[in-house]
Amino acid sequence: MTVSRFERVGTYLVLGVFTIFALYPMLSILFTALRSEVVGQGGIHWENFAKAFDEARFGSYLFSSLLVSVSVVALTVVLSILAAYAFGTMHFRGRDALFYLMLLGLTVPSEAVVVPLYYDLRDLGLTDTYVSLILPQVAQSVAFGAFWMRTYFRSTSRGIVEAARLDGAGHWQTLWRVLVPMGRPALVTLIVLVFMWTWNEFLLARVMITSEALRTAPLGLQFFSGRSDTSVPLLAAASVLVALPVVVLYLFLQRHFIRGMVDGAVKG
Repeated sequence: MTVSRFERVGTYLVLGVFTIFALYPMLSILFTALRSEVVGQGGIHWENFAKAFDEARFGSYLFSSLLVSVSVVALTVVLSILAAYAFGTMHFRGRDALFYLMLLGLTVPSEAVVVPLYYDLRDLGLTDTYVSLILPQVAQSVAFGAFWMRTYFRSTSRGIVEAARLDGAGHWQTLWRVLVPMGRPALVTLIVLVFMWTWNEFLLARVMITSEALRTAPLGLQFFSGRSDTSVPLLAAASVLVALPVVVLYLFLQRHFIRGMVDGAVKG
């Protein structure tokens, strides 16, 4: 099918408009972060990032977010792979009913469960710990992870699995030595999405954490913004610091991420 010049120009125009709408808020925050705290004083002030980092104690907050995010991603990926392999390749009684029951977890907003979850974890003595941030987010993410990876396992050629079985490979070897390496784009997409969701989680940390030493970066940013002496450029610089790890991770893995999203959309 040939595309006329008018259609091509119109497509680029629409994409350009949406790109401007998407980039404007981010560029506005970045330019504000580089602005002087003194009104009317020009120049680029990179020291705002160092000042915000020191004043807001973001070293501790970023470490907490990194620890929680990496732990959630690792547990979610392993559990999602195991569940998705069972739902996608094995046949057992109640398989579909159990799978759709798990998917109900995607329909329940975190706001609906955070209060009873707090009381349950408090009775177990787990509030104000990293465990209170890691385990609930793993439970929330596994439902999506199992759904996402199940699509990949169901679309995998049965000939590859049968060939591995003929070579004497069991379920465990077939999964980890054959199917998982082949599904790297799907895995990378899952890793990026879960990392992004976990890193940006605010409500759970706000409810569960009271110690300053355990605050995550978004929670630390909220407390920093509530200070009366926080200037707008420093607040913008702190916002950039909080968002930077997710942006770096996406830029580093964007090729695999986009490939995984496209393959998932086509196969789904």
